[in-house]
Amino acid sequence: MATTILTGRNVLLPGSPVPKPATITIAPSGQITSVDDRWRPRDPDSVHARWIDAQDDTVIPGLVDAHVHLNEPGRTDWEGFWTGTRAAAAGGVTCVVDMPLNSIPPTCTVANLELKKQAASGQCFTDVAFWGGVIPGNQAHLRPLVDAGVKGFKCFLINSGVEEFPCVSESDAQRAMEVLQSPCKLGPKDSSTVLLFHAEFDASPAPQSAQPSTSYSTFLNSRPEKLETDAISLINRLQRQYPSLRCHIVHLSAASALPLIRAAKSSGLKLTVETCFHYLCLSADDIPSGHPEFKCCPPIRENTNRELLWEALLDGSIDCVVSDHSPCVAELKKMDEGDIMGAWGGISTLGLGLSLLWTEGSKRGVSLAQILEWTSRKTAEHAGLGASKGQLKVGYDGDFVIWDPSAEFTVTKESLQFKNKLSPYEGLTLRGKVKQTYVRGNLVYDHSSGFESAPAGCLL
Repeated sequence: MATTILTGRNVLLPGSPVPKPATITIAPSGQITSVDDRWRPRDPDSVHARWIDAQDDTVIPGLVDAHVHLNEPGRTDWEGFWTGTRAAAAGGVTCVVDMPLNSIPPTCTVANLELKKQAASGQCFTDVAFWGGVIPGNQAHLRPLVDAGVKGFKCFLINSGVEEFPCVSESDAQRAMEVLQSPCKLGPKDSSTVLLFHAEFDASPAPQSAQPSTSYSTFLNSRPEKLETDAISLINRLQRQYPSLRCHIVHLSAASALPLIRAAKSSGLKLTVETCFHYLCLSADDIPSGHPEFKCCPPIRENTNRELLWEALLDGSIDCVVSDHSPCVAELKKMDEGDIMGAWGGISTLGLGLSLLWTEGSKRGVSLAQILEWTSRKTAEHAGLGASKGQLKVGYDGDFVIWDPSAEFTVTKESLQFKNKLSPYEGLTLRGKVKQTYVRGNLVYDHSSGFESAPAGCLL
C-alpha cells in the first residue's frame, strides 16, 4: 500500500467542536503520520501517493462499536464475521469488539478464544477485538485470557438466555474481581482490564410463564426497572471491596438507576456506563403489539425514560453508546406468531447506529462532535484501544469515514447488510449516509460500488 493523503474541507479533528479543513497523511503501515489544518489540492509531484479528496463531504473517525455479538463459531446461522463486519463497515464502524457469548463455545478460556480467532481469520472487513467471559468456576482462566489479548470480561447477573454462558452469583463475581483487581497480578504485560456487567438482578426470581403473548407491555412489565437498580446497587457494593478494578454497566436502560450511577462516580468508584442506540431512538409508547423485532433485554422503556437517558448522556453520567447487535434467525424471533414473550431478545443494528443517533440527536441540538465522542473516542478507550482508535490524530490508525450528513435514506430489508434482516428500524427515514469507509487507509466500503473483495480488517 502506498502513502495515502486524505484532504477535505470538513474534517472532524480531536478537540474541534465542528469539522474544518484538514489534510491527513497515512503511512503505508496504516498509521497517521501528519495532520495539517488546511485543505490541500492534489500535488502533481506526489506521484507515489494515493490522494483522497473528500471535498465538501464530512470526514469523521471510524466508529468503534464495543458491544457486538458476531456469534461465530457455533451459531453462524444467526450472524458471522463476514456478514457482521460488512454491516458494520457500511455504517461507518471500523472496529467492533465481539462479545464472548452466543458463539459456541463462548470465549471463557484461551482455547476457546483461539477457536474464535481461527474462525475470524480472513473474514473481517473491520478490525475486531474480543471480550472474554466470566462464568461460574472459570477464574483460573482469566489471567491467561488477559495475556492472550482480550480487552476485558463480560458477566451476567441474570439468566443470559444461552445455557453455555450461565450467570454468576455474588460470590462468583467476588472471586473474579479478586483475580482481576490489580494489573500487577496479571503478569508482565500492561494488563489492566475491566469487568462488564449485564446489570439485571432478580433477588427472588418467580417462575416464568410459558404463555405466549403479543403484547409489548406484558414483556415490559416482566423486566421492571428494579432489576437494573438492584443489579447496580450490588455492583457498587462489590466495587467498594475492589476499588482498583474498573467496572462497566452494559446497555443501561432504566433511568431510575442514574442516581446510583452518579453517586458511585462522585464517590470515586471506577464505574463507566454505556447505553444503546435503541434506548435513545425508540420508545415503548410507540411499539405495536405482535412485533418481536423490538424485544431486547433490558427492554426499551417509555419516552420519559428515554429523555432522561439523553440528559444523562449529555451530562456525562453515561459515557458511551453502542449497538448491542444481537441477532438470531427468524424462527427464534417468533416473527410468524408475533410472540414477544417467547421471542429471542436482541435488536439488530449494525450499519445504522451513526444515522440513528444523528437523526435523533439533531432534534436535541446534539453536535456531530458529541456523537463521535460517544461512539468512537470513548468506546475505543473503554475497550483498551484508546491509543490507536477513535481519533484522527498522529500515531493513530488511519480509520476514517466520508459521510454526507444531509443525505436521507429509508431503511429497507435490502439495505441491511447483516445476515438475518430483521430490524425494528425497517421503514424509518434516517439522516446521514456513509459514502466510504476506510480501515488503516484501505477502502473497505463504497456506497456506490459496495465492498472491496479482500477484507482488510485485523484481529486486535
